[in-house]
Formats: sequence, structure tokens, C-alpha cells
Amino acid sequence: MHIAICGSLNFTQEMSELAEELKNAGHEVTLPLTSQKILNGEVTLEAIKQEKANGTFSDRAIQFDSIRAYWDIIQNADAILVANYEKNGVKNYIGGNSFLEMGFAHVLRKPIYLLNEIPEMGYTDELRAMQPIVLSGDLSKVV
Repeated sequence: MHIAICGSLNFTQEMSELAEELKNAGHEVTLPLTSQKILNGEVTLEAIKQEKANGTFSDRAIQFDSIRAYWDIIQNADAILVANYEKNGVKNYIGGNSFLEMGFAHVLRKPIYLLNEIPEMGYTDELRAMQPIVLSGDLSKVV
């Protein structure tokens, strides 16, 4: 199965570890495009955090057309996995990009896996409405 991983760039290292585990289980995996750049040493996570802090990260997203690029990846994937860990004091955080990518997968009728439980956020009802499969940290449930 081809799985597109989604999640905050802050979780790049964790997503890389998830990708390795899924690959070892026989899956094909795609990581977020900027995570790939971080892991390849093309940019640092600290530089990304600085761009977010000073409001210029959107320039990067526009330059690389990253939202449409990941739409294409999700279209060609069999499922998505959202790496939702704690961030900014929110347990099982799902940010804007991941929420958008979940919407893409939902509209495409692709399975949506959440690594952890659905978070309590302003859009929890919408998250639930997409009927994600909650793995409770167990990647062996990805089928």
C-alpha cells in the first residue's frame, strides 16, 4: 500500500521513523515535501520555525506549490497517515495543513489513519465526520 504521511513539520523526525517502520512492513511511503528537504539537509527545521515565526513560511509554500504537490501525492496514494503528536500543549495535534490533507483524502474516499486519538480542537466535529481510523500508536493496524 502507498501511504502519504501528513503532520506538523515539527514531527519530521517522528514521521521519518514511522516511514521506516511502514517500509519495513512492505508499504511504500511518501513524507511531506518540506520534511523530505529537512531530512535531506536542504533546509533546517530551525529555519522553517523561523519562517513560521516571522510570517514568511507561506512564501516557501507558494514557491514550491506544496499544497497542490501534496494533493497530487494523496491522489496517487492508497491512504494517508496523520502523525498527530502533542504540540503547543495540544494532545494529538492536527494543524491546518494536515486538516486540509485529511479533507483531500476524505473527498477522494481514501482511508485516513490517525496515529493517535482525535484531538480536542475547534474542528473536532469535522475531524470526526471524516471517520478516521485511529491506530492508537499501533502501525500494524494499517491494512
